[in-house]
Amino acid sequence: MTDYPRDMHGYGQEPPAADWPAGARTAVQFVVNYEEGGENCVLHGDAASEAFLSEIVGAQALQGQRHMNMESIYEYGSRAGFWRLHRLFTERKLPLTVFAVAMALQRNPAVVAAMLNAGWEIASHGYRWVDYQSVDEAIEREHFRQAMALHAEITGQRSKGWYLGRCSPQSHRIAAQEGDFSYNADSYADDLPYWDYSFATPQLMVPYTLDANDMRFATAQGFNSGRQFFDYLKDSFDMLHREGGRMMSVGLHCRLAGRPGRAAAVAEFLDYVAGHDDAWIATRLDIANHWRQRHPAKGLA
Repeated sequence: MTDYPRDMHGYGQEPPAADWPAGARTAVQFVVNYEEGGENCVLHGDAASEAFLSEIVGAQALQGQRHMNMESIYEYGSRAGFWRLHRLFTERKLPLTVFAVAMALQRNPAVVAAMLNAGWEIASHGYRWVDYQSVDEAIEREHFRQAMALHAEITGQRSKGWYLGRCSPQSHRIAAQEGDFSYNADSYADDLPYWDYSFATPQLMVPYTLDANDMRFATAQGFNSGRQFFDYLKDSFDMLHREGGRMMSVGLHCRLAGRPGRAAAVAEFLDYVAGHDDAWIATRLDIANHWRQRHPAKGLA
């Protein structure tokens, strides 16, 4: 078992002191996933329609056909949902990280301008919003390079953060070899950032979340009301805040949390967290930069 590639130990009973800025007990990080226009669709050259994370729970991919209902659900995210979430955060002047699919950004310049004007961190969410589990490595690597080039062209700078989401066994290696990122978010393994030494270049992993995430509105076992979503977010924050020195991630999608009944829960939670003077609401890049300064990788200055 000495060459077992997984780390089952982590920080154990003695996590490092986070030392969040200004003595904050908890770092809270909000992500808006912008994927609309980069999902599976025969119009994009895909073999079938999208079947993931929509109002149609249990949807099936339609081979060689457009799925008009699925397409319009995704369109809601870019047409209405994004702007509702944009208002919630900009009215409160709260920082935000966007996990942005490059092809989706390309299809909506107005959304990109709004992100940039708000001063949000725009991190790469890959070239396409598709499952890379069984994609040939050469194709995945080419998509990675396309994502980097297109992201820089559209936003004006190279992405410093990375989250593919539906990754393959080779995704971490590709990111380590070619990314030069400040952080990689393709992990759900901890409540704190940690260094991954699996490859020649250490990667700072800033774990994401699939539980404090509106994707649970689109799964068979999930939230069925905004009140459930708020209660779960509040309970998560309260526990982490009592423990102290932890990080909380909240995942949002324009086509899901951007719906009115769910956006109301997001607004309530934003105000709840902002009411704690000892909560640090930050971007993922802020957290990564802080961790790199306080807990640099072994062997690196």
